[in-house]
Amino acid sequence: MQAILEISDLKVQVEEAGKAILQGVNLTVRPGELHAIMGPNGAGKSTLGYTLAGRDGYEVLAGDITLDGSSLLDMDADARARAGVFLAFQYPVELPGVNVANFLRTAMNAHRTARGEPELDVLAFLKLCRAEMAKLAMPEDFLSRSVNTGFSGGEKKRFEILQMALLQPTLAILDETDSGLDIDALRIVAAGVNALRTPERGWVVITHYQRLLDYLQPTHVHILANPDGMGGRIVRSGGPELAAQLEAEGYEKLGVA
Repeated sequence: MQAILEISDLKVQVEEAGKAILQGVNLTVRPGELHAIMGPNGAGKSTLGYTLAGRDGYEVLAGDITLDGSSLLDMDADARARAGVFLAFQYPVELPGVNVANFLRTAMNAHRTARGEPELDVLAFLKLCRAEMAKLAMPEDFLSRSVNTGFSGGEKKRFEILQMALLQPTLAILDETDSGLDIDALRIVAAGVNALRTPERGWVVITHYQRLLDYLQPTHVHILANPDGMGGRIVRSGGPELAAQLEAEGYEKLGVA
């Protein structure tokens, strides 16, 4: 089975830091798998997510990243998104004056065009969007607001799950989606993610906490750490039991602090 995502000996430098933040990361995500990335602060977890999505300021010094067998390194962020990569940010940015409904319809039709599918007209889009919003307990007037402007933490995260439901990415990357969520919002967001899990889609979930993984039940868990100060890399991998062990014992006891 061909991997959705293949990361090979990835070395990444962040321009602001002026040094390698990731040093030799290897990861394979196959269809239907959900990989949780855990690790201490500063190990490079968010750097990995940003690099996969093609964010400016993250320079790949060595290695490769492939999506469905094709390298992403020559693609900008927009091209990667159209190819099927979606990144849910820890802190989504506000876009004052950009209407939610227009934003979603424009993005969704751009993705449909990239896949060779016809665009949806306004009525078809609204019918689909409202159905997906209902699953996330989002009120209909949400569509008339400006993107992320004045949203609560829970609203921002539900909005990103809604985007995924409409865009149907091949690879979804969640960067600390559980950050700032109360228990009710966490349940709704986790249920939204689980509803989008299919045998064809792959997931990379970056998190500090077991509580999200209790809902998502990852197929694989990895610890990304920088124990020697030379750059972050995956130092241990396992199943869901690794996250439970980490929660109980901490990084230092596991020898990966």
